[in-house]
Amino acid sequence: MTTPQIATRLIELCRQGQYETAQKELYAKDVISIEPHATPAFEKETKGLPAILEKGHKFEAMTEKVYGTTASDPLITGNIIAFTLGLDIAMKGTSRSKMEELCVYQVKDGKIISEQFFM
Repeated sequence: MTTPQIATRLIELCRQGQYETAQKELYAKDVISIEPHATPAFEKETKGLPAILEKGHKFEAMTEKVYGTTASDPLITGNIIAFTLGLDIAMKGTSRSKMEELCVYQVKDGKIISEQFFM
């Protein structure tokens, strides 16, 4: 897949909240995920698709309810994809809130090789 094709598919799946499908379909096996900062639940850097899938499962387990998801249209330059992702969400033990982050992805050989989030 080309970078624009990956961007189109990634946005489509994110808008549907199908993050694991996107990861399994579009990510390289040795992908790296970088969070804005380490938390008790997540490391700052996660390496490898199995570890990233597990990180997603942990996030789902911490989630009470997702009320909605938004994703902007992508910006693409060369092998880089960027877009904003918004969540209207309630985490377990907390009240409903809105989260927004900038998501940046690097593509190589038709697969996403890194993702980084900025809040």
